[in-house]
Amino acid sequence: MTHSFLPRLSALALALTLAGCSLAPKYERPALPIQAEFPSYSKAAVSDSQDDFEQLGLQEFFKDPQLQALIALALDHNRDLRIAVDRVEEARAQFGITRADQFPSIGAGANGQVTRYPENMRTQGPDSPSVSKSFQLGVGLTSFELDFFGRLRNLSEAAFQQYLSTEQAQRAVRINVVAQVAEAYFKLRSAQELQRLMVNTEKSRAETFRLVQRSFDVGTTSELDLNQARLQLETVRADREQARRNELRAENALTLLIGTELPADLPQAATFGPTQLVQQIPTGLASELLERRPDIIAAEHALKAAKANIGAARAAFFPRISLTGLLGFASPSLSSLVGSSHRFWQYSPEITMPIFTGGSVRSALAVAEARDNIAVAQYEQSIQNAFAEVADALAGEATYAEQLQAVAKMIKSAQRSTDLATLRYETGIDSFLQVQTAEVNLYSAQQVGIQVGLESLLNRIELYKALGGGWGIDPLVSDQNNSSTQERLNPATE
Repeated sequence: MTHSFLPRLSALALALTLAGCSLAPKYERPALPIQAEFPSYSKAAVSDSQDDFEQLGLQEFFKDPQLQALIALALDHNRDLRIAVDRVEEARAQFGITRADQFPSIGAGANGQVTRYPENMRTQGPDSPSVSKSFQLGVGLTSFELDFFGRLRNLSEAAFQQYLSTEQAQRAVRINVVAQVAEAYFKLRSAQELQRLMVNTEKSRAETFRLVQRSFDVGTTSELDLNQARLQLETVRADREQARRNELRAENALTLLIGTELPADLPQAATFGPTQLVQQIPTGLASELLERRPDIIAAEHALKAAKANIGAARAAFFPRISLTGLLGFASPSLSSLVGSSHRFWQYSPEITMPIFTGGSVRSALAVAEARDNIAVAQYEQSIQNAFAEVADALAGEATYAEQLQAVAKMIKSAQRSTDLATLRYETGIDSFLQVQTAEVNLYSAQQVGIQVGLESLLNRIELYKALGGGWGIDPLVSDQNNSSTQERLNPATE
């Protein structure tokens, strides 16, 4: 008894050992193909605390109460975000389907068979019954593969990593929605600012036109001056209609992003300008911050999935062993089917070994290895692209502040020139041409000020998006969180 028990125990131990093996390559994260820190632009930095910057949430980064309310609406109603959430659920369900292949499928069933044989085929002779009956009832095991070489386990791991990648893609969509809402909001606000500028400019030029008209009526001003004044007035009126068109389009774009009508009871908007966003940008940001970006995390999960697919492709070179079985009752009579004397069991092991497949198994492995190389390159490319995006945004931070200061001084000088030119025209020293030139310069400078202010806000949103956004309120999934999720959903994963 002891001698017969030991070989069985050894066979069981060998099966358990083989079932735990994996032919997938060991995963090692590729080194970051970028420098350790982002380019340092001293003029861009107003803070030395990177830790505080990393803890920023949506409400800390986007300080405008009206914008915060619009972002909250978009996160509830935006259709792109809904699609992304459903894609996560789809990937989760697909992982569940793949993972289920690792476990036996057991079901209850019954079948019966009635056959009539001709006389020359009756085993008991021509006088035996011509009709044969058999009935079975029981619990069956349907084609359960013993995963000795980890094929199913690696397919399950690949599906799980794909699910995690899709989950990160959903987070990337969330960040993009937040950024797009903020961009559309600031474009709307800049269009409204231009509208206000043009309304004020139109009033000023209408008053100027009336003054010139009175002078022309009494013969102290030429028709040329009158037409120049009319030209300036109609120009700003045309610009105002264009700004109105841009405002309506920006409002439509914002409504589309939010996914619902703009509420009438939104909070009071903050003054248009740099104070609508966070002001503290630290120096010496480490490039390791990029590892928090969801698109980079997703690329790494795709790389892990590619490694698992290599393991599944390698396992295809080895035999597949599967089992089917039935445990229940069998009887030639339906009325006496269930009973202790009619107990029935059956199992059918099956082993298949690839011998000649026309090279398909080897080609499948070559495909898996090529896709792994592609996944590595895509992971590194996503990091390099992200690095360039952050560097570009930081370059903008280094220049927009001083550009805004220069534009403010330019507007101030243009305003002073307009006042002086108007005074000199009213006292008869200069012609109206000097007033016209000064007003055109002032109008252009004020438009530039609004446009540069918009660009500086959009640049800071790009920095928010490039660094992975969502700090604090929308925390990025850390490696530790990924491990716990993996342990919860895929306990077979080491």
